[in-house]
Amino acid sequence: MTKKLFTISGTEVTPLSIVIFIFIILIAFVVSKIFERGLKKALTKRFHKREGTLAALLRLLHYIILIIGYGIALQTVGVDLSALFAAGAVFAIAIGFAMQNIIQNFVSGVILLLERSIKPGDILEVEGKLVKVIAMGIRTTVVRSRLQEDLIMPNSVIAQSTVKNYTLRDNQFRLEVLVGVSYDSDMELVMKVLRETAMNVSWKVDENINIQMRDFGTSSVDFGVYVTIDEPWERSNYASKLRQDIWFAFKRNGIVIAYPQIDVHLDKSINEAFTKIAER
Repeated sequence: MTKKLFTISGTEVTPLSIVIFIFIILIAFVVSKIFERGLKKALTKRFHKREGTLAALLRLLHYIILIIGYGIALQTVGVDLSALFAAGAVFAIAIGFAMQNIIQNFVSGVILLLERSIKPGDILEVEGKLVKVIAMGIRTTVVRSRLQEDLIMPNSVIAQSTVKNYTLRDNQFRLEVLVGVSYDSDMELVMKVLRETAMNVSWKVDENINIQMRDFGTSSVDFGVYVTIDEPWERSNYASKLRQDIWFAFKRNGIVIAYPQIDVHLDKSINEAFTKIAER
């Protein structure tokens, strides 16, 4: 067990030292799990509505304990960390250039865990896609799409791009549904029907309903209906239900949902030519 295998920075490595190294690392894992379970049990009530924050703190604690464990393990087997770092500085720089993306994702992961602006359970919009954060790692974040696809997303994508977090402060989200009606419609009736329809939905959070005349389009007068909900993950389902309610309410009140129309006006000479052709 004391036979020399190789040397690292002037320190002889033996089978016994390797066993001690592995044992200390295992101890670090065990200590980490004990601390995680203890803190989770102690802080669950305090973080009752912020489970994501608690999960991020526990994950950060896990990595800190492991780093300390690795340091103690190396020192125990006689490896001088300062000498090791000095000897490997040039090699580390070369590795750094070769592993820029991995290091970038690692640093981004540490920043995300420290800032806690994004936590497990949050609803995000990243690169135009709505996703739910399932788990956060030191290099990647696992998210789930609306189609129940589990995506492994590099942390640098989240840390370095503009991300919409629909649950950063609370779960409330302003749902928008657009609809265009014919120019011949009674606009007062349209606004009344839209407001009554929005008021009758059961899943709205409050009575703060907003109806806006958005634009005079080429073929329609465009309206926007705005309702507050507290489940951003269900926004597409709620928007679909609201559109259905608006459709049937318009049908009952004789309001026509406009569609693109083009009026073609021909010169008098062309009209006369068509008339002559029709008379033949």
